[in-house]
Amino acid sequence: MEYNLKQKLIIALLLFISFYPLIKAQQRVLTLEETINLAIENNRDVIIAKLNVEKASAAVDEAFGYALPKVDFSGYYNRFISKPKTPFPDFEAMLTNATYALLFDENVIPRDDNKYLPMTNKLQSFAQTHNWEAKVEVTQILFSSAVFRGIGASKIYLDLAKEQLYSTASTLTMNVKKAFYGVLLSQKMLEIVEASLKNAEENLANVKSMQKQGFASDFEAMQVEVQVENIRPQVNEIKNNLKNAQNGLKLLLGLQQDMDIDVTGEFEYDKTYLPDEETTIEWALRSNYDLRTMDLKMQVDDEFIALDRAEYYPTLAAFGNYTYSGTGDEFPTQNYSSTAVGLSLSINLFSGLQTNKRVEQSVIALNQTKEQIKQFKDYLTTQVKGKLLELQKVNSQYTAQERNVELAQKAYDLATVRFKESSGTQLEIKNADIELRTAKTNKIKTIYDFIIAKAELEQLTGKLDDFVKNKFDNIAAKF
Repeated sequence: MEYNLKQKLIIALLLFISFYPLIKAQQRVLTLEETINLAIENNRDVIIAKLNVEKASAAVDEAFGYALPKVDFSGYYNRFISKPKTPFPDFEAMLTNATYALLFDENVIPRDDNKYLPMTNKLQSFAQTHNWEAKVEVTQILFSSAVFRGIGASKIYLDLAKEQLYSTASTLTMNVKKAFYGVLLSQKMLEIVEASLKNAEENLANVKSMQKQGFASDFEAMQVEVQVENIRPQVNEIKNNLKNAQNGLKLLLGLQQDMDIDVTGEFEYDKTYLPDEETTIEWALRSNYDLRTMDLKMQVDDEFIALDRAEYYPTLAAFGNYTYSGTGDEFPTQNYSSTAVGLSLSINLFSGLQTNKRVEQSVIALNQTKEQIKQFKDYLTTQVKGKLLELQKVNSQYTAQERNVELAQKAYDLATVRFKESSGTQLEIKNADIELRTAKTNKIKTIYDFIIAKAELEQLTGKLDDFVKNKFDNIAAKF
């Protein structure tokens, strides 16, 4: 059976409509490493930091360019429509008078002073109609403190841009981990509440079965039913929290909000992870990317002082040029060439104290950076101590909370058995369920606090995951 074009289009449309929900329902599940890699590819702060490195690399090339020979070519042609004139002694009167003076002195003709013409200035033109010139000039800086200092400053600026790139990577990694584990935390919380709801529903089924047999009262059945309905809104609320956490992660990754994503991973708690305070602070003061960036900024400020002071020093340059010119009232013109070589020396003797004030401003900027570094070191030390205290708190709480979960589970199981044996009450089951849910929640939140405190401590100490560091090492190595 053959189909015409219209029928084929209708069939294709029906197939698309049929499979569209399946296509839209496809979900992208990300691991932590995949999430970080995706953020590195799409995050705008990283893109801007990369462009800053590229710009700084171009500035280095520009600075080197000032030390290389400079070759200029210039040329011009002009044709006078109306030639310029200038007042000048009358050559005709001068020549006439000189001729008569000679004839009179030699007695060739009788003297007659009336033949002398008056001597006045007359507008005359000495320009040719056509004028042109072609010139090639080579200039080489032999000594310029500003040029040499500029090369050094541009290299430090490139190092600064690279450190800012690593700083961006460090901050982004920490934020991605927070968002990633925030989604995982919501997942775990949802599992806990859904497990509690399942327990309550199973308990409700048991109570209704016992009610039919006359072993449970209507009041007890109503209590359990109320408990089930009270848990349902909590499930919905945590589902909304999970959705918000996923949307926040998508925003950080630069993904469309209508994309369906989820994450997979486990909360890992390492009770042996508790770095020494003194060693950690020392490491942070040496390796923190923000601090290293500020140290390089201080070096740039110092170079700016040297650049401003360079205006006090002379500039010496060698030059050579070749010129080919032509002039005349008609073509071809009369042409000629000239060649010259030489040295040029320039030094500023006085500029209204502008150089002095620029140096003064640069020194102030350097001192400001030094104070900012001192302030940031104090802040960094305080932050490291705070994160270590958080880790200590987690270490002191986790073992007890792990034990609490075991005890709460046993208590719930026992309360359920006691009720089935008619020796317990629904209140015991309800309280045991709340205690179990609270114990699990406290444990999972403690693990989350440990992971976040560890991620923040790694950011403060300038520690990057190996795959992240390798990726940014490759980017920095290109420049």
